Amino acid sequence: MNVVVAGLMLFSSADPGGGGGDVEVRTSQEKNSVGVTLKNSRIVLSGNGRGGKSDGYRLKRPCWYEPAQNAEEMLDFQRWVTRVDLYDPKTRAENLKKFQEKLGEEGRWWTIAHNSSDPNGLSCQLATDSYVFVPPNTTPPGGITLQELIDIARAALTVPEPKVMLNPDARSYVNLPTWVWLDGVGETTRSVTATLPGVMSATVTADLKNIEIDPGTKEDRAEVKEECGPTGRPYAKGGEFTCGVRYLRASADQPRDVYTLTVTSVWEVGVQAAVVPFAYDPIQVSATRDVEVGEVQSTVRGSG
Repeated sequence: MNVVVAGLMLFSSADPGGGGGDVEVRTSQEKNSVGVTLKNSRIVLSGNGRGGKSDGYRLKRPCWYEPAQNAEEMLDFQRWVTRVDLYDPKTRAENLKKFQEKLGEEGRWWTIAHNSSDPNGLSCQLATDSYVFVPPNTTPPGGITLQELIDIARAALTVPEPKVMLNPDARSYVNLPTWVWLDGVGETTRSVTATLPGVMSATVTADLKNIEIDPGTKEDRAEVKEECGPTGRPYAKGGEFTCGVRYLRASADQPRDVYTLTVTSVWEVGVQAAVVPFAYDPIQVSATRDVEVGEVQSTVRGSG
């Protein structure tokens, strides 16, 4: 029996591997800086939330066990791997012995996988037994859990890097509104599904909620408008100025004679399953633009 709950699919304990484990709330990103690249893993990643800008979300563990073949299937596989033309008969027999011993037993082999984006991933795998045989409906120590599968989907989740548009674009002036918006965002909902075939599947989504604007200077030099919506407000002649910056002083006294404006897109992240109390900090991705601000010069002519 399969149970589908708002983007999360759990398989019955009668299915291979069992999967599972307790799920807890995590909200801190803990200064993540790695991301995820799966090696020797059966986990399949899918969805439109891949290929963008990663915030480097870091997995708690760099390696883990995943359910693989039953005793008969694993022995057949190992016979193929250690076929005679690659191994001498004695070495081949030694390699096959532990797999032959499990023939006829109920259960499943679990194999080690790792995150190669983590510098400790490969060493973690090499320090761990490559194969562990466990009884039915059992997760071995170090076995993948639902919580970790959700975390893998989160680590794989990316969003587009913001492309900041300004009006005026090349040069602004004191007290002139500088409109701000994002270009080429595409879909404002991104998702990644991590699936361990025949065991469990989890989907994590990111929704673009708003943008934040840092004018690159203090309040006495810039007035910021942040009623922007998810992607800002493109310039519209005669429109109300609600998203952008009004610089109050020229940039001539700044480094390189410009203000460095930073725009950050804020994506709320969540697991769409009420039965799973799991939360994440938003994904925040920033981009900068140089803004040169000049003074409006006026000429006074006398009468004569």
